[in-house]
Amino acid sequence: MYEVETGNLFFAEAARAAEAQPPEAALVEAARAGDRAAFERLYHAFAPLVHGVLLARVPYGEVSDLVQDVFLSAFRKLGHLRDPARFGPWVAIIARNRAADFYRRTRATEELHEGLAQAASREAEASEVLEIIRSLPEAYRETLVLRLVEGMNGPEIAARTGLRPASVRVNLHRGMKLLRQRLGDAGGKV
Repeated sequence: MYEVETGNLFFAEAARAAEAQPPEAALVEAARAGDRAAFERLYHAFAPLVHGVLLARVPYGEVSDLVQDVFLSAFRKLGHLRDPARFGPWVAIIARNRAADFYRRTRATEELHEGLAQAASREAEASEVLEIIRSLPEAYRETLVLRLVEGMNGPEIAARTGLRPASVRVNLHRGMKLLRQRLGDAGGKV
C-alpha cells in the first residue's frame, strides 16, 4: 500500500510540474520530435513578437522576409534550445541578431522620401512615427512596438520576451512619455 501512495504522490508531482510548464514547452518538444503542425502553432503564437522585435529595428519593407528567416533559423536550431519553456525569449534573441545581421550585410543606400508625394497619407505618418520610435533608447523600442503595433498588453510582452512585468511597465511608461515628447518636438505633424 505504501508503494501505491508513493506512486500516486509521484504522479501528482509530475502532473503539477506539467501544468506549470507553459504551453509552448509542449509544442517545442513536439516540434523537436518532428511534428510540423506543432512548429506551425509556435509560429502563429510568436510571429507577432518576432515581427515587433524586427519592426523596432529594420525598415518596414524588410520585416516580412526577416520574420521568415528568423523562424527558419529557429526551426533549424530547435535542438539547441535548452529550456523549451523559454522559446519566446530565445526566438526574440534570434530576431535581434537577425536585425543586426541585416545592417551588417546590406550596403549603404539612400532612401527616397515618399513623404514628398504622399505627405498627408497615413502610411507616411506611420513611417514617421516608427522612425521616431526607432530613435528612442533600445530599452523602450521593442516594448513600444509590441504594444502599439502588435497590440500586445504588458503581461503578454513580459511572458513572450522573458522580461519582468515591472520592467515592461516601466519601459512602456517611460517610452510613451519620451515618444509624446518627440512627437511634440516634431511640430505636431504626426
